[in-house]
Amino acid sequence: MSEEQKPTIINQDQPTQTWFSSWFDTPYYHILYKDRNYREAQIFMDNLTHYLNLPEKAKVLDLACGKGRHSIYLNQLGFDVLGADLSENSIAQAAKNENDTLQFKVHDMREPFEEKYDAIFNLFTSFGYFENDEDNLTTLKAIKESLSEYGFAVIDFMNVAQVVNTLVPEETKTVDDIDFYIKRYLKDGYVFKEIDFEDKGQKFHYIEKVRALTLQDFETLMEEAGIYLLDIFGDYKLKKFHKTESERLIMIFK
Repeated sequence: MSEEQKPTIINQDQPTQTWFSSWFDTPYYHILYKDRNYREAQIFMDNLTHYLNLPEKAKVLDLACGKGRHSIYLNQLGFDVLGADLSENSIAQAAKNENDTLQFKVHDMREPFEEKYDAIFNLFTSFGYFENDEDNLTTLKAIKESLSEYGFAVIDFMNVAQVVNTLVPEETKTVDDIDFYIKRYLKDGYVFKEIDFEDKGQKFHYIEKVRALTLQDFETLMEEAGIYLLDIFGDYKLKKFHKTESERLIMIFK
């Protein structure tokens, strides 16, 4: 193969750019995860909003909203919703669905909002992305500052113990005729996922990297942030959390 024929390698794990700001802004992220169970997610939000007993037209912040699918559903439930995400491309897509009670904006979760919210949802493991652990504390403080006096916040995170016990080291997923080669491993306190694929003559390499935060880690962070952890659930049906068996770590706090 000549130099001209060799596929270009797009490597997005450079230290100058955070993995989430590059990977989430590509169309390939949404292709790979297009088959996520959104009905299950809607049932989760039904259960969650019922449990929190949110008033009609409550102001809800969907923090790290992606393309806004869940913000849209929360709005359909009757809430006044703001979806916020760092990805400009995702917000541009989400903004096509805006109405009087549904808005979207580009926002870094480490920064508090001027407006106060009755509920703040950080869903589907959208926490623990930062290189600096201090940023996780900063994010919790920003969430606290953005809550109304009687507001509640929810972080829906992976249950690290269950993830590690069931980790699939390697697999190939074919979506839209693209073969995604995926490797998973635990290293230096992070759960890594390396994603390699080729499309249109280019080779791509991306890394997902999430801090392996346990319930104890969150409790320590929340205490330091002055946050009160009210309840813990282990799945989207809001069943009791079991340290080794639960699929999720869902924390309700204020």
